[in-house]
Amino acid sequence: METMITLNVTALEPRLKHPTIFEIYDGLNPGEAFVIDNDHDPKPLYYQLLAERGQHFTWAYLENGPELWKVKIAKNETPQNEETIGEMVTKDYRKAQVFKSFGIDFCCGGKKILAEVCKRKGIDTEVVQKAMEFLKEAPVDSENDYSKWNPGFLTDYIINTHHQYVKDNTTFIMELANKVASVHGAQHPETIRVAEIFAKVANDLTLHLMKEEKVLFPFIKEMSDVQDQAGRLSESAFGAVSNPIQMMESEHEEAGEALQTIRELTDNFTLPAGACNSYTILYKKLDEYENDLHKHVHLENNILFPKALALEKELRQR
Repeated sequence: METMITLNVTALEPRLKHPTIFEIYDGLNPGEAFVIDNDHDPKPLYYQLLAERGQHFTWAYLENGPELWKVKIAKNETPQNEETIGEMVTKDYRKAQVFKSFGIDFCCGGKKILAEVCKRKGIDTEVVQKAMEFLKEAPVDSENDYSKWNPGFLTDYIINTHHQYVKDNTTFIMELANKVASVHGAQHPETIRVAEIFAKVANDLTLHLMKEEKVLFPFIKEMSDVQDQAGRLSESAFGAVSNPIQMMESEHEEAGEALQTIRELTDNFTLPAGACNSYTILYKKLDEYENDLHKHVHLENNILFPKALALEKELRQR
């Protein structure tokens, strides 16, 4: 029977929690694992492990709240050198549509390996790979090669395109969701749940955009300017740029999971017979909103944030 260390994170001082976890992880031999117990979802730790140790571990929830979160963290037998889903989409954005057709998250879950995700979802990896093979026959549209864009310019693009989309559409969708829930909730109770979930998404994303626009993005633009002018990077109030990035990635995943729940509740936005105009428009806008979020998060998680991490490392070494 497998015996593993179990670390009760709640018993540690806050400043010692992550260093202790990393010390235990670093001491593991390939194939070994340990378990952490916590009183909240430790998802930010997942992103810190990804950022600092790479895709060389597996993360499995043994218990998932509401009072106890128990996570098994294992060091892989051999380093995984395969491209992540996010890296694949970054090289060829057409693959995003293939992943979406199989229900595979290419943005919030973009740091995962395809084989890992397929195994978890019960999908044949070869089927997905064959679907992507057909893309080789079609020319790649290089009109927007985001991976080559300057990080400062990319932040402006994200704000003016995707942040603006959220600001322009969130209140309208929330009002529609509340109206549909009020009129149709008795016959279609899922609409009540949809309205509740979207209200939380709306609130969380409003705060999220504010943190990016007031804190993280200005620092990324500052780094970009320092690089262009061969200057010296000042210290930030939040320490390393990986700190706010980990928080933003965690919030991205929460928003993505919430919208995926809405998709499941509505059976992929399938309208009931005789649906009114408000019902129809709501489902179309929710589908559109989720699609925009996928593109939005892909640009940040898979392109902008890796650029920012690499740029900070370069500037600190000057």
